[in-house]
Amino acid sequence: MAASRFKVVVTDSVFPHLETERRLLADVGAELVALQAHREEELLEAVRDADALLVCFAPVTGRVVQAARRCKVIARYGIGVDNVDVRTATARGIVVTNVPDYCVEEVSDHALALLLACARRVVWLDRTVRAGRWDARDAVPVRRLSGQTLGLVGFGKIPRLVARKAQAFGLRVLAFDPYVDPSAMRELGVDPTGLRPLLERSDYVSLHAPLTPQTEGLVDEAALRWMKPTAFLVNTARGRIVEEGALVRALEHGWIAGAALDVLPSEPPPQDHPLRRLPNVILTPHVAFYSEESLQELQRKAAEEVVRVLTGQPPRYPVNRVAGVSA
Repeated sequence: MAASRFKVVVTDSVFPHLETERRLLADVGAELVALQAHREEELLEAVRDADALLVCFAPVTGRVVQAARRCKVIARYGIGVDNVDVRTATARGIVVTNVPDYCVEEVSDHALALLLACARRVVWLDRTVRAGRWDARDAVPVRRLSGQTLGLVGFGKIPRLVARKAQAFGLRVLAFDPYVDPSAMRELGVDPTGLRPLLERSDYVSLHAPLTPQTEGLVDEAALRWMKPTAFLVNTARGRIVEEGALVRALEHGWIAGAALDVLPSEPPPQDHPLRRLPNVILTPHVAFYSEESLQELQRKAAEEVVRVLTGQPPRYPVNRVAGVSA
């Protein structure tokens, strides 16, 4: 049996199987080694002779990147790359890729599902019925959704689709994104605005920004106090965009009406975490990205990036610039 040309390490995954990756990598003579590593120490030795890494949630820190002496490409299963030290990878000439165009339908659907659950008090009413009550007055107060205002923080692919779907429900849509031309928002019937006016005017605020040094803690105590006491916060982006302690205080003291969160700063949260007990919180376990179709697309596109780089082709979705490699 011929020796493998390349070694590809899957640091961690949430997929039922890795057959798509194995098939694509086998075509170029690559061996796939699958791990379920969640700590830096678990990766340092495993990546030393890897030619490529496929990464889900594992912390690919500067130390891990430095340890991966043969690595040519780090492919992230997903859109955000906040768990990869891109700066160190770039300095070492390692291409970092992501899959920016997957799960757009899924995350936009999930954000709207959370918004609707807040608007119609679905989770709360389910809890009251299961507790033995059957009283329509438990729904009070519910307002008609049409005519209310949704504020989008971030205006990339996902929030643009959220806007279109929300408009079908009769919601007015505002957006804040300093990196997007306001004319692009207006073309979609969305009003561009600053962060504070968005928070002050919106009945629902949905977060869709990437996690960067500029967005970490963006929704802090001041931001939450700008929101209406009847407003809801929806987060399907990254947990650390929100200052968690400030959010707990906002929910406990009625600065806002509630929150629906698919992401948290630390996942999973401990059993005694206050967000688990607050009745005005809806939690889902970081599943907004998921459908059977989106997983298949994600696995295929991430593995294809590895194949392209290992065989000397330019990647389709680079997130950094490396000398000698062009998109």
